[in-house]
Amino acid sequence: MFARIYQPAKTAMSSGTANTQHWVLEFEAEEAKRIDPLMGWHGSGDTRGQIQLTFETKDAAVEYARRHGLPFQVQEPKTRRPNVRARGYGDNFAHDRRGAWTH
Repeated sequence: MFARIYQPAKTAMSSGTANTQHWVLEFEAEEAKRIDPLMGWHGSGDTRGQIQLTFETKDAAVEYARRHGLPFQVQEPKTRRPNVRARGYGDNFAHDRRGAWTH
C-alpha cells in the first residue's frame, strides 16, 4: 500500500486555480483493473483506489502518512507564471485602446 502526496493542477477547461490550494493523499492500486464480462465495466477488488484524502498543507499530509506507517512519495507542484494583464479583461473593450480592433 503505497501513497502519493501531491497538489492537484488546475483543470484544462478552466483558467482559474480553484481546488488547487490543498494537498491530496492517494493510494496506488495494488491489483490491476479487470473488465467485467457481463457489463464491460472496469473494476477491481482493491477499494483503496477510491480513497482520496485532502489536507490543508503538505506537512499535514506527510505527518498523516508517517503516523499511520504508510510508505509515501511527495510530488512537488510545478510552478506556473501568473498571467496578469495590466488593466485586466476590461482593457479589451476600452475606448482608449491603442491596438487595432480585430474582432
